[in-house]
Amino acid sequence: MGLCFTALLLGLLLLLSSFPTQSTAQPFQCSTLNSTCRSLVDYASPNSTTLSSIKTLFNVKNLRTILGANSLPLSTPQNTTVTAHQTIKIPFQCACLGNRTGASNRRPIYTVQSGDTLYHIAAEIFSSLVTYEQIAAFNNVPDVNLIEVGQKLWVPLPCGCDDVDGEKVVHYGHVVEAGSTLELIAEEYGTSSETLLRLNGLANASSLLAGQVLDVPLKACNSSIRTDSLDYPLLVSNGTYVHTANNCIMCKCDAANNWTLQCEPSQVRPSNWDSCPTMQCEGNLYIGNTTSNGCSRSSCAYAGYSTANQTIFTTLLTESTCASPPAPGNYASKMQLSWNLIFIPFHLIMLFQYLSL
Repeated sequence: MGLCFTALLLGLLLLLSSFPTQSTAQPFQCSTLNSTCRSLVDYASPNSTTLSSIKTLFNVKNLRTILGANSLPLSTPQNTTVTAHQTIKIPFQCACLGNRTGASNRRPIYTVQSGDTLYHIAAEIFSSLVTYEQIAAFNNVPDVNLIEVGQKLWVPLPCGCDDVDGEKVVHYGHVVEAGSTLELIAEEYGTSSETLLRLNGLANASSLLAGQVLDVPLKACNSSIRTDSLDYPLLVSNGTYVHTANNCIMCKCDAANNWTLQCEPSQVRPSNWDSCPTMQCEGNLYIGNTTSNGCSRSSCAYAGYSTANQTIFTTLLTESTCASPPAPGNYASKMQLSWNLIFIPFHLIMLFQYLSL
C-alpha cells in the first residue's frame, strides 16, 4: 500500500512538473495615457542566432538601432553570431495604455508557425519577456489552446514612460540573473533599492526572482530637443547612441561629459529624405561644432526635426569657461581678519605692561 502511494505521488509530481510554470513577466507602470518613449529590454535567445535574426524577430527596422543600444560599433556585421543565452538589449517604442501600464507600440508582430503554441511563443521564442496569457489578452484570442498557422500576434513587451523622482529616464526591462540582488542591480545601474521596490511593486528585496523582468530606470543625458520635434523626448542612456532625424543625426550619451547629449551629423544615408537638410546655427556654426571667444564658449546643438519642409532644428548654447571672481567682500574680510590677528598680541603686551606698574 505504501509503495503504491509513493508511486502515485511521484507520478502526480511528474505530471505537475510538465505544466508550464508561471512567468515572472509583469506589466510596467505607465500613467500618462497616449505618451510614447524609447525603451529597452533584455533578450537572451535560447539558441545560437545572429544579430540579423534578432532584428527580424523584434521587427527592428535598422540594425544600427540595436548596435547603438548595445554600444557596438556601426561596422558590426549583421551576421554576427549571438551565442545561446547571450543578452542583447532590444530598443523599441513604448506606449502608455489605458490601464496605466506600458507595452511595446504594436510591435513586434510574430507570425504563427506550424507547431507553435502560445506558451512556446512567449516562454521560448521570446524568452519569457511576456506571458502567454498576455499575448492572448492583447490579441483577443478567446482560446489560448487555439491559434492558427499564419496568424499575426502582437507581442506586448513590458515598458514605461513615466518620470522617476522628477527626472526623465529610459525604462529598461532588465532580466534578473540567478544570484543577483536588488542592491547589486541598483548599484550597477545608478539607482536605489527603494526606487526599484516602488517601481516594481515588490514588498521587499527578497521578493526578487531570477528571470524576472525588472523595471530599471536609466538616467538619460540632457538634451535641447524641442517639444514639437518628432523625436521628443529624445532619451539616450549612458554609453549608448541613437540615430534620429531620418538617420541624419547621431546622438550619444556619455556621463563623463556632464550628462549632456552630444549630437552630430551621422554620415549615414537618410531615410524618407533625398538628402539631409542644413544643420546650421548662428555664427556659421553647424551641429557638433564649438567655438570659444574669451571667457565664452558656444556650441551648435541639435534641437529636433520636422518632416514639414524637411527641417532640422538647431540651438546655440553658450557657457562661461572662466573661473568666477571671488564674491564681493571676501578679500576685505580676510584682510580684516589678518589685521585683527596682528593687533591681538599687541593689545596683550600693552595690558601686561599696565598691570606691572
